[in-house]
Amino acid sequence: MARYTGPSTKIARKFGEPIYGPDKYFEKRNYPSGQHGLARKRKKVSEYGTQLREKQKVKYTYGVLERQFRKIYEKAARMKGQTGENLVLLLESRLDNIVYRMGIAPTRAAARQLVSHCHITLNGEICNIPSTLVKAGDVVAVRERSKSLEVITNAVAAATKYSWIEFDAKSLTGKFLNTPVREEIPENINEQLIVELYSK
Repeated sequence: MARYTGPSTKIARKFGEPIYGPDKYFEKRNYPSGQHGLARKRKKVSEYGTQLREKQKVKYTYGVLERQFRKIYEKAARMKGQTGENLVLLLESRLDNIVYRMGIAPTRAAARQLVSHCHITLNGEICNIPSTLVKAGDVVAVRERSKSLEVITNAVAAATKYSWIEFDAKSLTGKFLNTPVREEIPENINEQLIVELYSK
């Protein structure tokens, strides 16, 4: 499947947030790129523009394209509870995101690649589909022959712990304990804007 492979700092500067994690180039110039980068801040953005910008930001953050994002939104709308919260929780439950949250990969793009290249197992079976939704109680682990990969060992050393994930750094095995509460997710997302955009 196609995905964005261009410069990540350019996208982060577009949204004014380091959506791909710490970035020294973003810190230097945290305004949109181009000749009128700083001047563009003064422009008044329409309500539709604000909603669209928020949707694009979430798509880039989780590495999802339009068609896939729309399907996730439709699934979230059919679920009980608030559509916006359901949307974020479904994105958080994707296998590539869980691999990233466990600290097995330094970025979501790297996590996606590890899954695609058959380095990750889900409940003991090799799973190479990054969009697989992980359920509470599922066990995600690094395949035995992939445990010595440098990218994995470096990422685990700098991992952040999350309350909804149990991870053993020695065996490189983690358990998805439960779906997190919206307040626990650190990403700066205003999901209500996305719901407003799709309900037009």
